[in-house]
Amino acid sequence: MGVKLRDFGIVLVGEELGGYSSGDLVSGRVLLEPSEGLAVTALRLEARGCARVNWMDKAAAAAAAPGSAAVPSRYREEVVYLQHRQTLREAPGNQGYFILQPGKHEFAFSFQLPQGPLVTSFKGKHGSVKYWVTAILERPCVPNQIVKREFSVTSQIDVNAPNFLSSVSKSKEKTIGCWFFTSGPISLSASIERSGFCNGEAIPIYAEFENCSSRLIMPKAAIFQTQTYLANEKTKTFRQVIANVRGNHVASGSTESWNGKALKIPPVTPSILDCRIIRVEYSLAVYVHIPGSKKLMLELPIVIGTIPYSSFGSRTSSMCSQFSMDMSWLQLALPEQPEAPPNYADVVSEEDLARQFPSLPQADHLEHEFGSPMFAYIQEFRFQPPPIYSEFDPYPSFAEEMQREVSFEI
Repeated sequence: MGVKLRDFGIVLVGEELGGYSSGDLVSGRVLLEPSEGLAVTALRLEARGCARVNWMDKAAAAAAAPGSAAVPSRYREEVVYLQHRQTLREAPGNQGYFILQPGKHEFAFSFQLPQGPLVTSFKGKHGSVKYWVTAILERPCVPNQIVKREFSVTSQIDVNAPNFLSSVSKSKEKTIGCWFFTSGPISLSASIERSGFCNGEAIPIYAEFENCSSRLIMPKAAIFQTQTYLANEKTKTFRQVIANVRGNHVASGSTESWNGKALKIPPVTPSILDCRIIRVEYSLAVYVHIPGSKKLMLELPIVIGTIPYSSFGSRTSSMCSQFSMDMSWLQLALPEQPEAPPNYADVVSEEDLARQFPSLPQADHLEHEFGSPMFAYIQEFRFQPPPIYSEFDPYPSFAEEMQREVSFEI
């Protein structure tokens, strides 16, 4: 019964394309390669996904009983998002087992992820969200052999959603000093054009720093990741900086402006906002480092999504909606049946019409006069230079000739 397995593993198909989302089909193969004939009762597959929170509160135990060996409180919580079982092969009928011949064997499997929202895979300070597949090899009179394979799931967040496209701005002011020894205030205002971004994207920061104090200050910006864990009605928070940038020193009585200063987002877990025991949130902090005093800081909430921002699509949709709103009044102004335009002969006198359209010689007469076809004559003067500029019209109308003669006689 102690048959050695040369290979026992799980291969997932399509995982290299970037993970799975809710409703996707997960497929793969279980690989088995015994060195000799292997008695097998059944080969089963389990898929599971859950969020787990686990931490110990040593500080609370020490504060409750100082000097005593108090047991730290442990906080645990779990939420299951995926649970699936299937049998890949088992002994037929009343037989206790079947023999798996030596060599390589593959057992295909597939299952569909739930259509509802699935939380993005995550591993944090005091909890995690994991999804995995387990293959269980059951053999007679031998403990079950198990192999696991994790796979990643991503909850799609479209940063083109209207609630992520609006601008965010804040301002703050602080006065340095105490009692009667106070200097002027330090003011800070910052804004971003939208709140939704994706990994690898740069956040353009617009900020104004005004230093009316007597100290030399340094403007900075950073992206914070805040992990929040909830268990047994208790909350645990972990906060860390994932990216930062700094500006130039601002002397006393000076100002500094950021007109789209870029802060690039590194590869991080997208925002997790739909799990009741784990939340992963991000914020852009713009602050001023003040020597000998607490920093002046303001935070702008941001969301890191998975579907990139499409400026053309957003601008086009907004322009189309604006155009439809601006042009809606034309529907009331336009008549149902438009009038036909007036005839040209009705608005022009016969005298003007005869002057503008003199009688033209026929093509046969022109060919006889020039001794060559009409088309050749046109081509000859096709690229001639324009006529020389003159103050007098070389082809005056009858009224203009009469005026010129009268003025000459006078």
